[in-house]
Amino acid sequence: MAKARDTAFFCKECGYESAKWFGQCPACREWNTASEEPVAKTKTAKGKGAPVHIVSDGKNEPSKLADINTKETDRMSTGIKELDRVLGGGIVAGSLVLVGGDPGIGKSTLLLQMCKNLSHMDKNVLYISGEESLKQIKMRAERIGTFTDKLLLLCETNLDIIEETMKKTMPDVVIIDSIQTMYREDVSSAPGSVSQVRESTAVLMQLAKGLGISIFIVGHVTKEGVVAGPRMLEHMVDTVLYFEGDKNASYRLLRGVKNRFGSTNEIGVFEMQEQGLVEVENPSEYMLSGKPENASGSVVVCLMEGTRPMLVEVQALVCDSNFGLPRRTAAGTDYNRVNLLMAVLEKRAGVHLSGSDAYVNVAGGIKVNEPALDLGIVMALVSSFKNRSVDDKTIIFGEVGLAGEVRAVSQPQLRVNEAVKLGFETCILPQVCLKSIRKTDKINIIGVRNVSEAMKLI
Repeated sequence: MAKARDTAFFCKECGYESAKWFGQCPACREWNTASEEPVAKTKTAKGKGAPVHIVSDGKNEPSKLADINTKETDRMSTGIKELDRVLGGGIVAGSLVLVGGDPGIGKSTLLLQMCKNLSHMDKNVLYISGEESLKQIKMRAERIGTFTDKLLLLCETNLDIIEETMKKTMPDVVIIDSIQTMYREDVSSAPGSVSQVRESTAVLMQLAKGLGISIFIVGHVTKEGVVAGPRMLEHMVDTVLYFEGDKNASYRLLRGVKNRFGSTNEIGVFEMQEQGLVEVENPSEYMLSGKPENASGSVVVCLMEGTRPMLVEVQALVCDSNFGLPRRTAAGTDYNRVNLLMAVLEKRAGVHLSGSDAYVNVAGGIKVNEPALDLGIVMALVSSFKNRSVDDKTIIFGEVGLAGEVRAVSQPQLRVNEAVKLGFETCILPQVCLKSIRKTDKINIIGVRNVSEAMKLI
């Protein structure tokens, strides 16, 4: 009888397991992702590593769909409105939430602020750190504010000890910082490996569902900006949150890319200050601060992030090229989309940009991919090319097609309402959206059919 292998090859992206080395993963089709690691030894169900059984309503028998109670799940508020918005209204009991982001972006600070609020709400919170000592956590906590005795701290990386502690204390919320430092003794590979991350997440998921404890997991990210470890990690958890933003800028964006209990399009806006992260209740006003007056190539565009309208400034600079090959640069939006819009202007509107350098920037460092940004980029390019400024009280949004037409965008009424609230006097939007807009005297609404009509307004 052949002896069982002690090692196997795992895909770093999706966790696919194979007995032989592979160049391209058969599951996710990625190249050069094979990593040889020890194979976890199996244990009997009565052993130390026996899983926690997930029981629904006290029984584990099949149920009829009509017999299932669909009453709304009680949610626990975090005390941070922006975080509650992204989570879908608050923390769901027994949920498993993954929080990722660049180093130093504020993941641990945000979760510690949440722990402070929960402790003042008389909720039992267990903060488990595998990267920092108790003194380091205390130093950060003193900067954030005062805590109650409801918050317990534990510095541990052994998941078996963590499991026993959770069963003993039975907290309402648990913070794991971070999943890459946790390990199980029955998995012989190093912490942070594919096997350890996968097994550790599986144990935490069973604990969350079996004991009804809400668990927040902090995950490191790779240079590509995705959570380190197998892609399976994001599929196992209930919610995936990403902290975005430039470390050199003061604002941070918390974006939900997966949420089984709410919308995946919501974002939360925070500002990093000395005492921690502070909520930004009016992101539009914050993003437009410092906008130059009567400057050519500067327009204001209204975007939708979930159910929240947000105003951002789009800047463009068009100048004569000193070389035979014009230069194109895009910051905050898709570079290829900018080239496409410039080709539309060249072909459909007769704006000769082939001999000019063009630079497009979304002010504030925010990254935008919504099609409603198209018309704003076109107007900014034409404004800079003609050296004519767009009125500071004008807001623009709309999608531009390859034929030069201006197409409809979603939720135009909410965008107009946001413009009225911030004092804008004119709104340029697609002609087909006029039927969805209620008539009002507070703002002048102009509908355009194509880019040629929009250019005449500059």
